[in-house]
Amino acid sequence: MRYLNELFRVRICGMTDRDNLYLYPVIFLENTLISDELKTVCFCCDLDQCKGACCVEGDAGAPLEEAEVSLLEDHLPEIRPYMTPAGIEEVERCGVFDYDAAANLVTPLAKGRECAFAFTENGVARCAIEKAFEEGKITFRKPLSCHLYPVRISRLKEHEAVNYHRWNICRKAVEKGEKEKIPLYRFLEASLIRKFGSDWYRELLIKFD
Repeated sequence: MRYLNELFRVRICGMTDRDNLYLYPVIFLENTLISDELKTVCFCCDLDQCKGACCVEGDAGAPLEEAEVSLLEDHLPEIRPYMTPAGIEEVERCGVFDYDAAANLVTPLAKGRECAFAFTENGVARCAIEKAFEEGKITFRKPLSCHLYPVRISRLKEHEAVNYHRWNICRKAVEKGEKEKIPLYRFLEASLIRKFGSDWYRELLIKFD
């Protein structure tokens, strides 16, 4: 396995300040720089413990791709029935996207707090987009950034950096992952394949396993 210490900027929740710089051991794979924390960190979401806090906490919405904005606009009629009144009001006011402090596309926040597409089911914050997908209303599962979390993708000049984002609200997910011995790259298999493709993921397995 080939490692290289590469200094690069990690963008998390719209932050671009100088404190947001890290020195990571990384692995080169095609046009990606992958932090070895995807192998060394164990992780498994524990919704019974966190109650879906990642849909509620934070100072900005979920990062969006431009193509995802169009998908949200196209499928809003199917998503709307699962949204809260506050979420619907926010989307009607400003649309299906907003900008964070660094002018990146993100989902809007309802009442300045939770994602406008979040709703509560059995005491757990869930995604109205994913709910519509699960019930066969749409073919768009949810924003890729949400599907990949706690991994964040940063675009560099010639590469994409693939990094683990530590957040205190996910501490129970780390504990569960360690208990069940599930490394992050295994937990995120479906979302990593969605982002980079099955060939890329097979090469990642060769490097990590």
